Amino acid sequence: MTRADVKSTYGASVARVPAAGQFPRRVGEWELVGLGGEGDLSRVYRARPVDTPADRPAMHALKMLHPRWENDPKAVCLFRREAVVGRTVAHPHLVSILAAHVVERPYFVIMPWLEGSTLARLLAADERLDLPIALWIARQVAEALDALHSAGWMHGDVKPDNTFISPEGHATLLDLGFARRPDETGSVVERCVTGTCNYIAPEMITSALRADIRSDIYSLGVMLFEMLSGRLPFEGDDLAELATQHKQSAVPDLRRLVPQLPAGVVRLVRQMLAKEPLRRPQTPRELIDRLVAMEIETCAQRSVRVES
Repeated sequence: MTRADVKSTYGASVARVPAAGQFPRRVGEWELVGLGGEGDLSRVYRARPVDTPADRPAMHALKMLHPRWENDPKAVCLFRREAVVGRTVAHPHLVSILAAHVVERPYFVIMPWLEGSTLARLLAADERLDLPIALWIARQVAEALDALHSAGWMHGDVKPDNTFISPEGHATLLDLGFARRPDETGSVVERCVTGTCNYIAPEMITSALRADIRSDIYSLGVMLFEMLSGRLPFEGDDLAELATQHKQSAVPDLRRLVPQLPAGVVRLVRQMLAKEPLRRPQTPRELIDRLVAMEIETCAQRSVRVES
């Protein structure tokens, strides 16, 4: 895969898209001009302020809580949390929340409209990514995590479905609803009701009190493993089996799956996937430094091969 291969449209990986015309044309001060897609909890619309001239492009995304969840306090809490975090933590690789309506119905947040595709869709199409691309994406996500960590947050739901890639390869970490302070508790079972638990850190299953930014680093390690190998390190038929594997099973040897991988990359992924958080990179900044060094080394090796 090359940078030019990263193509699709916003929301391309969502479960289903309602037929045209089956959505409101206006929500508050926002005109809805098209559907981006629909997930378990929300719908994403392409939108613009109502006073925008009709010949101007719609440059915003309106993410609205699905009506069937409007009476669910936990679902509403997710939207409110996303609004708080997205409006207080700014970074080029982290989704921005530009405006929010989360006090009363309808519940929605406003984000920039993104062109591209989720990493999940890219992996489904290409199975695995070239090493430089995988390192590049992982480093960008780590930079988003660093911004959250510096502001006292962890993301709590790092996975390919929440990683958006532009046609130029720019990565944006999405969906801040599960962001939390390190001292907050929460049920991983509830989180898994609305999404996959394939990327969950062991400590988030055994004790939410231990979860911190190193849990996000573990999730990013699962994602990097998948980008490099084309498969997940652990797969189970149900949450209990999957949880047991994350807590107890050894990580498959990446070198056997992808023999050409540099030893340093294999070592880093193994450390990111350590069962014990103390054995992982301790901060996103430490992880970024190591990923940058590997990006430079990989580019240098490719240059030598091309010249020879």
